[in-house]
Amino acid sequence: MRVVIQRVSKAGVTIKGKEVASIRHGLVILLGIENDDKLEDIIWLSKKITHLRIFNDEDGVMNTSVKDINGNCIVVSQFTLHASTRKGNRPSYIKAAKPDVAIPLYEQFIKQLENDLEKPVQTGEFGADMKVGLVNDGPVTILIDSKNKE
Repeated sequence: MRVVIQRVSKAGVTIKGKEVASIRHGLVILLGIENDDKLEDIIWLSKKITHLRIFNDEDGVMNTSVKDINGNCIVVSQFTLHASTRKGNRPSYIKAAKPDVAIPLYEQFIKQLENDLEKPVQTGEFGADMKVGLVNDGPVTILIDSKNKE
């Protein structure tokens, strides 16, 4: 699994002109799923995200997590995170899981994140054409790949 995490002061997801998710002060999590992703990837990634200290403490130092600040999250599925641009100019998405594999993992990830945050998580809609609007706070943008635990 691969994620792009953005610390936001506000964010929202719109589908066909209708807002389906909206948060203030939290994280937008763009989630890409590969064919070989497993429950272990979900558990590790969710724990990493909820405990990642990327929010400012009272001294203005990034020393608190989304869980510490009682922040909110929006999870958006994004298969293009697994784009391969090695050959030519048209990206290949062969590493991205097909819906029959990706949807159950996406749903498990959301449940795990809600469990770890101890609160509901907002989402887009898997496979939909979504418009994601956000104000990146900082800006802070973090890339995490469960296959490359750096």
